[in-house]
Amino acid sequence: MFLTNFFGVLNDNFLKTLAGFIVIGWIPDERLQSVAMGCTAGALVLPYIVFSPLADALLLRHSKRQIVRIAKWAELPIMLLAVLGFLCHSVTVVIISVLLMGVQSSLYSPAKYALVRDIGGTSRVSAGMGGMDGLSFLGVLLGTVLAAFVVDYAPAWMQYACLWIFAGAGLLFSYTIRADEEGPTERRSVNPFTFLKSVHAVVSRYRGLHAVIYTLSIFWWTGAMLQIGLLIYGKQVLQLDSFHTGLMMALAAVGIVAGNLVAGAIADKHFLIGGTLLSGGISSVLLFVLYFCPLSLTAFHIVLVLLAFLLGVFKLPLDAEVQKRVAGPTLNCVLAYLNQVSFLFILAASVVFALMGIAFGPRAFLLLLGIVLAATSVWFTFNYRSVLCFVGRWIFRRRYDVRVDGLETLETGKTYLVLPNHPAIVDPMLVCAELYRTPLRPLSDELFFTRGGISRKVLTVLDSVLVPDLRKHATAGRAKVARSLTGIVTTALAEGTPVIFYPSGHIWTNGREEIGTRQLAYNVCRELPPDVEVIGVRTTGLWGSIWSRAGRDSSPPFGPTLAKSILLWFGCLVTRRKRSVTMHLENLTGRVKEWRTLTRLEFNKNLEAWYRREKE
Repeated sequence: MFLTNFFGVLNDNFLKTLAGFIVIGWIPDERLQSVAMGCTAGALVLPYIVFSPLADALLLRHSKRQIVRIAKWAELPIMLLAVLGFLCHSVTVVIISVLLMGVQSSLYSPAKYALVRDIGGTSRVSAGMGGMDGLSFLGVLLGTVLAAFVVDYAPAWMQYACLWIFAGAGLLFSYTIRADEEGPTERRSVNPFTFLKSVHAVVSRYRGLHAVIYTLSIFWWTGAMLQIGLLIYGKQVLQLDSFHTGLMMALAAVGIVAGNLVAGAIADKHFLIGGTLLSGGISSVLLFVLYFCPLSLTAFHIVLVLLAFLLGVFKLPLDAEVQKRVAGPTLNCVLAYLNQVSFLFILAASVVFALMGIAFGPRAFLLLLGIVLAATSVWFTFNYRSVLCFVGRWIFRRRYDVRVDGLETLETGKTYLVLPNHPAIVDPMLVCAELYRTPLRPLSDELFFTRGGISRKVLTVLDSVLVPDLRKHATAGRAKVARSLTGIVTTALAEGTPVIFYPSGHIWTNGREEIGTRQLAYNVCRELPPDVEVIGVRTTGLWGSIWSRAGRDSSPPFGPTLAKSILLWFGCLVTRRKRSVTMHLENLTGRVKEWRTLTRLEFNKNLEAWYRREKE
């Protein structure tokens, strides 16, 4: 599969780059050259927008391997048409051949990427996507370099021979693919607009997956702008010939290949998607350096390679996340949808570059890419729960020396009810940050939601269950609210959603946990679904902090305390003095099943006793 994909991408980029260089040579006007490059690049990506739904529908009639092989056979007559276009010096025929190559590639793209999991299994998705993407960009690299070389230094027959050789090699290797395929189960419309709408609804079932897909699409938008832009930039700004322009573009491909391979190798041991903000932010800085700083040719190439490497690291975990989140045959249509959305962005890149080239010249695209990539990295962080929590963990660990034991009690694939103690206002944020790998759904006071701003945004991303402000209800109304919350929590748990809430419902008032007559934990545990496990979290070290009630008659005001906390955070960066905090996680399922046979007050006293115990 790797080699079949490699020769397909190699031929795509060889044909596109060859067409770009030759067509530019046929057009003397520099401004029209940018338009021609945009049309050539757009011809390769437009079919992904129109034919991705058809690619999904083909999986109902054919296996993924059959689709790949049929596509490889179709590549041969397309190469014949391209050769005729070059021989006749016809811009129209050449662009049509590139368009047909895009149709061929779009029809087998979902099948080839779905085969990654069919071949290697879920546990090897990151490594498989790393190899797939790494060899894809290696194909981009070789296709670009070879096209640039043969344009200047090889006879025409050699250019045409390369097109046939690459197509033939891809066809040959397509017959060596072996996989245990998952078949599709649902037919969808081949109308691109209907398909886009229907699969958008499917993707919406996976919280945060739209953010992953749109961020991946921005990567492809960035890559398309870079590929088109560097070709024009090399010729018009750096005054390079075709071959050396191709080498510069090849260096960018080398960087992306290296980034993909390194990310794929370490993804299983490190939470790489949590570094999206960092890799995207540094990439933006490097783009600003390329735009604002007068660099020598060597320095330009070094910065370009570093930028490409970071973009490779940026992309791989997003690709792997799609494969990990979506199971079974649904993955086929989601990958087709991803192609459709991504290539809408790539097509937009062709249009935007053409317009910017006419209006602002060949350098402006670097500034635009830097701004968009920085904004996207921040946007993604605030729209994907695990990434937001991971970044929050990094921030909190600059202020608190957090030690967590018992994390092994949280196993992947199980449903948990997490019951922490509540020493201060900040500990819910600390717990969610430390447990970033577990998609816990918290119960949150509607007071924090109605404040709006960042508080509302964070609670929305965490998929919080809003708890009505009980102070607004009479005693009878409070009991009714409590009963409704029990149903909400048990329903979520029965559906396999891990839930976290605080049995006491308030922060400590006198230095220890007091649940009193609260009933939510007791009621939920009495109706606990059979496969749900209860995890207790005992946090110590926050009593006496500015977020606690130590020395106060009421809870600390949120706004002023946050401002003071930010000042202390910067102070900790200098002094390195942090508040020590410990979190102990323990599986309480067996004990809770015993306690729930008691009265509510006895249940609460047993839970209080566990919270008040010293760290084991």
